[in-house]
Amino acid sequence: MSSNESSARLTGSLLSFFALTFAVTEPFFVGAALLSRDLPPGASLSIGLRALVLTGTFAPAMVALALTANAKGAAGVRALLGQLFRSRVPARFYAFAIGYMAAVKLVAALLDRLITGAWPRFGFGTWYLMLAATLFSTVVGGQVGEELGWRGYALPRLAERFGLGGASVVLGVCWALWHLPLFYLHGADTFGQSFPIYLSQVTAISVAMAWLYWRTAGSLLLTMLMHAAINNISGIVPSVPRPAANPLLPQASLFSILGALVLWAGASYLLIRMRRAKLSSAPIE
Repeated sequence: MSSNESSARLTGSLLSFFALTFAVTEPFFVGAALLSRDLPPGASLSIGLRALVLTGTFAPAMVALALTANAKGAAGVRALLGQLFRSRVPARFYAFAIGYMAAVKLVAALLDRLITGAWPRFGFGTWYLMLAATLFSTVVGGQVGEELGWRGYALPRLAERFGLGGASVVLGVCWALWHLPLFYLHGADTFGQSFPIYLSQVTAISVAMAWLYWRTAGSLLLTMLMHAAINNISGIVPSVPRPAANPLLPQASLFSILGALVLWAGASYLLIRMRRAKLSSAPIE
């Protein structure tokens, strides 16, 4: 196969993945957002709305498995699924996966204290409950539905085209845009938040998760663990609620802005570390 044919197939597989993933997911996310409009202020999501959102989160995995089966058959599907069980990595990578977002939040809180003279509002959950929720949701949550697609399927193919660092940024933007309808979902923690700040934060997180994926030789178990930790441990300093507003406006709390800056400080360092990274030779040292 010529390089032009290989590049065309790579582009086609990526376009198919993103087009199908958005096409499958967005009806669930948009539908949930529309159905939530009658919820009274302060109400939480119903079980039905949560089920709609959860169903949508499995689209990346389902599309990735379908495209892999079509291109590489059962052997390709087994190889992709096998990354979910790649657990034999040094303990420091588990610590990184669990503690990265908590460290970012605490550094941002310290900066907020230095600037304003007061600490931001801390969450009431205890650290062991957050850790338990992280471990539990890694196994039974929606992380597998996302990570099989984003890191398992899309990231290696994007890396062939843009390099691992560039791929992590491109994927982060797509990953954030995929969540956009949830900023119109009444009762969700994203409702009323600033999507531009979220886009910046998620893109930086995507860089960190790509680094973890590379350093653990393609372990989706570790990226799932980090994904779960971001969702659960980040509550150590909760997002600051704001009145309902256009999510596309860049308005955000000082703490959210500081969090984005801290995330990008870490992402910038990791991008330098990944400048010559090759996923095919992912090392564990």
